[in-house]
Formats: sequence, C-alpha cells, structure tokens
Amino acid sequence: MRVLVVKTSSLGDILHTLPALTDASRAIPGIRFDWTLEEDFIEIPLWHASVDRVITMAHRRWRQTPIRSFMGTEFRRYLTELRERHYDAVIDAQGQIIKTIWIVRAARGRRYGLDWRTAREALAALFYDRRVHVSKGQHAVERIRQLFAAALGYPAPTGIGDYGIDREKRFDVHIDPRKLVFLHGTSWVTKEWPKAYWSALVERAGKENYRVHLTWGNAREQARAEELAAGREHVVLLGKLSLHGMARELASAAGVVAVDTGLCHLAAALAVPTLSLYGATSTGLTGAYGLSQHYLSADFPCAPCIRKRCTYTGPRNVEPPCFEAMTPERVWRQFEEVLGQPSHQSSAAPGARATRANIA
Repeated sequence: MRVLVVKTSSLGDILHTLPALTDASRAIPGIRFDWTLEEDFIEIPLWHASVDRVITMAHRRWRQTPIRSFMGTEFRRYLTELRERHYDAVIDAQGQIIKTIWIVRAARGRRYGLDWRTAREALAALFYDRRVHVSKGQHAVERIRQLFAAALGYPAPTGIGDYGIDREKRFDVHIDPRKLVFLHGTSWVTKEWPKAYWSALVERAGKENYRVHLTWGNAREQARAEELAAGREHVVLLGKLSLHGMARELASAAGVVAVDTGLCHLAAALAVPTLSLYGATSTGLTGAYGLSQHYLSADFPCAPCIRKRCTYTGPRNVEPPCFEAMTPERVWRQFEEVLGQPSHQSSAAPGARATRANIA
C-alpha cells in the first residue's frame, strides 16, 4: 500500500502527524508513504523510516506573486511530481481550502479527510471521496491518528503515540548530562515568559553547574539571547541552525525549558525531557505531546485567552501578566523534578502527568 500524506505546515503540525505513520506501519506491513509539504520542512518526514519520498511545494513563496508563480515552471514541475504515482489513499491531514484542497484534488488516488463537522474548515469536506468523523476536543496528535486509522482500515490506536524517530541513528549524538537548552523565542508576545525570569533561570542553571544553550530565530530573539548570555561563561549562544542542526542540539541535551513554540514540539518528538511554559495558550489541543514532556500552565483570570495581544486591564508587574506567579524559582523546582526522572516515563498526552502553576 502506498499513501500520500498532505500536511504542508507548520513545524508543530507536521511533527504531530508522525505518530499516525508509526501506527499505520505497525498495522499494515509494507505500507509506504510519500509526503507533500512546504520546502522549509523537507527534512522532517525523512526522519521517519516509512517515508520514501518528499514532494516539496512553496505555497508561502508562490502566493507573493501568484500569477507568475502558478504559471511558472516550478509550479508545473510540482504538479507533475505530485501526479507521478497513483496512491491507494490520499490523506488530507490539514483540511484547509486554500492550502491543501487543490493539492488533494490534483493528486491521484482515493481522497480522505475529516467530515464537515470536525474538519478545520468545514467546506474542505466537500472535496473528499470519504469523510471521517473524529471528535473535536482531543489533542491534535490523537485526532490525526484516528483519521489515519479510519482511512486505512485498522483499529483506532491506544496508548501514547510514537513519533518513529531514532534520534541516535538520525542525529548521531549522545546525551550530555550537563547541557540544557532554553527555548525562549516564540511567535506571540503573549506566549513569551518574561525576560527577567529567563535571566534568573539562566543564572540558577549556572550555579548548579549546567551549561545553557540559547537558540534564536530572528533579530528580536537574537537580541534577547545576547543579553541573556552577556557576561556568563556557562552560556552558549547558538548561531542560526537548520532543522537538522536544531534537532541535534536538542537530542543531545539533558533537558529543555521552553515556551509555546514549534521547537518545543521538536523536543517532544525527540523525547527530550522538557518543561514547557504556557500562559495565553492551552496544552489541551496542541500542547507538547510525547514521552518525557511536562508543563506549567498559568492559572490566571483570563488564561488561556488564545490572544496575540494581552487585553488584561488589571495591575501588571511583569509582561505578560499571566506569567507573574510562574517565577524562576517555581520553574527551576519543577525542572529539577523533570531532570531527576528517568527518560520516557511520562507524557503530556491525555492522562499524562503534568503540573499546573497555581497562579492567583
């Protein structure tokens, strides 16, 4: 059986699809996958042993000059490659009219996706040959696993999903027991743990004889990382890394502290013991999922608000205010517990061990 996976972006969403491939590979001997996705994420599907071919697209780039792009040779080459094989199943794991339906319709094979009541965009369901009902209110990983099971005809999986990444084989690294990675950068200001708190946490890690590696992805994050690293010999300021390079950094770490960012999902996929900090966002539907994942969530009057801008009108001692009581001391105490536990013993999946910060 050969299946085309349609999941084009983003980093976390793509990683959340991998456990479904592992389920299918265990249920159907010999099944193989092709995957079409944005060119920036080409590496990720190939980390899974059941993926043969990645068909890259550039929707983000093409839409900047749509007429020229969609009439050009690059787009025609993409369609030719997409239609090169006939698939036993084409599974749309994203379900968006503009982003994926045209891909699903162009591919050759029986098309599967979520029904109109449970799809991300209800109109997408009109374009599938078979529509699958998967209840909302579940973590994204579990919903995708159930979609694949129904589409490919095997029992719905139970237990924690397996990303299927052999980190020693793929990244050739060994865990450094004194290395920590702090993922401080994220796309919303409401998801950013206060800089003063990060500074105190970096300082505490040094006193406990850890080396802290700081990542960054844009100029703003780089400036914050440089400020956190200034004058601290135990801090390593990383350069801009590819996904493979970032995976190597994470896979060799003893532990990670992260905010809600795509890279925390990469740490989860690699089963790196991680403490993720959530303020404006919720762990329930798209939180860090997998072995050795833990989290602290803000218990604040308006959290989680799921807003890019804070609208809280009360007194503010830190920004964003929902993180005020999630202090460096509290985070370090919880992180020490994470580091002290055997790897692969807990998960942030439904029913897993997790901790909430009691924030008044």
